[in-house]
Amino acid sequence: MTGAARPPVDQERGQTCQSARATVPGHVAIIMDGNGRWAKQRGLPRLEGHRVGVERIRNILETLTQRGVRYVTLYAFSTENWYRPPEEVEGILEILHQALREQVQSLHESNVRVVHVGKVDRLDPRLQEQVASAQRLTCDNTGITLNVAFDYGGREEILEAVRRIIRDGVPEEAVDERLFRTYLFTHDSPDPDLIIRTGGELRISNFLLWQSAYSEYYHTPTLWPDLGSDEVERVLEEFTRRQRRFGRVDPEG
Repeated sequence: MTGAARPPVDQERGQTCQSARATVPGHVAIIMDGNGRWAKQRGLPRLEGHRVGVERIRNILETLTQRGVRYVTLYAFSTENWYRPPEEVEGILEILHQALREQVQSLHESNVRVVHVGKVDRLDPRLQEQVASAQRLTCDNTGITLNVAFDYGGREEILEAVRRIIRDGVPEEAVDERLFRTYLFTHDSPDPDLIIRTGGELRISNFLLWQSAYSEYYHTPTLWPDLGSDEVERVLEEFTRRQRRFGRVDPEG
């Protein structure tokens, strides 16, 4: 990672360094929920909702970039999503393939750094190479970092970190929070300051379980394909009014 153009990271908390009164979140994570319902409301196949949802990403990414957000993590496909109907899973994988083929070069030209967060072994070889190629192409970019959480699950991430620590023979006394986070899929991003969930659900859904310990949450009934820049601006404005104490006492009461 090219560190000069990125905000400092407090490795103890994993948060972007900022005052207790938040200004712009350094890292925004989004649970993109509601694609299937969006399609159903319009009498369309569920996959059409996923296609429109992918198209929505660029607009939201541009809005966050303009506001000074440095990291974005999108929950694109969970480990549990493999249990959906096979035709839907196959269609989502094809949409991912198409998005990588059509959008990575444009993201690269916009100085976006693309990072895959999750497992890759269950993807077919074609997709694995596309993911690797996107990361290689954009790895030196110094603009916003786009973490794509695909085949990602928070519990699996924590278990995988534990397995790797054991394989590496790390002494028990050396295992602390600082070391543990270096074994997470998101090891070179700060923990999210703000997590947005669309679609009206109030669950965490196995997303960034370790990293979200002190994240601010925002839930909206808006379905992901309908999320617009105006609402994102309102969310960011609300974030600035929140006090973030990280377990400490506010000296002003």
